[in-house]
Amino acid sequence: MAGGREVAISLDGVRDKNVMQLKKLNTAIFPVRYNEKYYADALASGEFTKLAYYSDICVGSIACRLEKKEGGAICVYIMTLGVLAPYRGLGIGTKLLNHVLELCLKQHIPEIYLHVQTNNEDAIKFYKKFGFEITETIKNYYTNIDPPDCFVLTKFVAPSQEKK
Repeated sequence: MAGGREVAISLDGVRDKNVMQLKKLNTAIFPVRYNEKYYADALASGEFTKLAYYSDICVGSIACRLEKKEGGAICVYIMTLGVLAPYRGLGIGTKLLNHVLELCLKQHIPEIYLHVQTNNEDAIKFYKKFGFEITETIKNYYTNIDPPDCFVLTKFVAPSQEKK
């Protein structure tokens, strides 16, 4: 352990007994309040919703919802991905997003998307690094925050080319 700078980032599932951690993080990170349906969807998504711990401190989360598209295909909607400000830039958001992208590949889920406020340049840049593209602009998506518009960012997860 040269220098002792190696700090473990670990992920844990969200369950009834720790869903309060997710609620506290969301209150600290996001300008909007989430309703009970959000938390029910997060719990129902199983492995697609995770808490991130940095040195055993809960500092971030990703919460997804599995959706059925027309024609029956499943896609993943990222409801929230956030890391507390002092812990940004340490690879925590990357670890959370990569976890979900790997699940999409393993489960052959071809599409993952999210909404981002149009002025959230850091988030847009972050998602573009992972191959997400702006596919739509929705006017007046948000209420009570300015600007109210959002971009839809979408990534089509390439299915594995390997034939088994």
